[in-house]
Amino acid sequence: MTLSRFFYRLGHRSGPGVEHAFERSLPIKEALRDGVMLAWAQNGQPLLPQHGFPLRLIVPTWYGMASVKWLRAITVLNQPFKGVEQAKVYRYQKSATDPGVPVTVKRVHSVMKPPGLADAISRYRFVAPGRHLLQGMAWSGTGAVRRVEVSTNGGRTWQDAQLGRPGGPYSWTPWRTEWQVSQPGEYVLSSRATDTAGNIQPLSSAAIWNRQGMGGNVIERIHVIVQAGVGQSGEQVPSRPRQAVAGAEVPRRQMSTIR
Repeated sequence: MTLSRFFYRLGHRSGPGVEHAFERSLPIKEALRDGVMLAWAQNGQPLLPQHGFPLRLIVPTWYGMASVKWLRAITVLNQPFKGVEQAKVYRYQKSATDPGVPVTVKRVHSVMKPPGLADAISRYRFVAPGRHLLQGMAWSGTGAVRRVEVSTNGGRTWQDAQLGRPGGPYSWTPWRTEWQVSQPGEYVLSSRATDTAGNIQPLSSAAIWNRQGMGGNVIERIHVIVQAGVGQSGEQVPSRPRQAVAGAEVPRRQMSTIR
């Protein structure tokens, strides 16, 4: 099969144990697909260096390794390309001796914007009892997102979220739902997407484990503590700290008077 080969402008890199230029390939059929493009500007401005200036490839629905940045050359080959980044890296492998299969299109996935306030150490989220908007995005390289479900009890039960309209055929699909909670305590929030091809986000990482850690799309588990008084410490100046996590040391509040 004839392939296209794409080169990074930044030259050589090392790994796995081999110095090489970053080179990736696409089947001609994929390279000529609608939506695949060479981009040199974004929103009317030249690409930023971190986005691939002066030129980058865009391959919708594929994982990012296909959208090569800092493009230097394109070569058309009449045989499969077997460079390091093609034959050794970006592959779903079960073991070091398993040749694996190549990583290509994105697996169905969804993420949730964590609600409430974040604790800097434990990374738990804190919300007060009441009604909360849960929202996020979902996407898939194998079809449109047709369903997003949300769980607030660690995956024991699920309810459908409301899907928004994506901005284009390759855009994320927004979703939202309301969570009414009155009982203080700890909750585990998750979202799970399904696409039109019937693919569903897995509940366990065991279902998608691979040696290189590619294509991870297991559901998130966001730990949230519902607690009265959340968000009130900032209502006064200086603030009035309160203990939110058991064992935390609350600094003494100092007041000063300006005369």
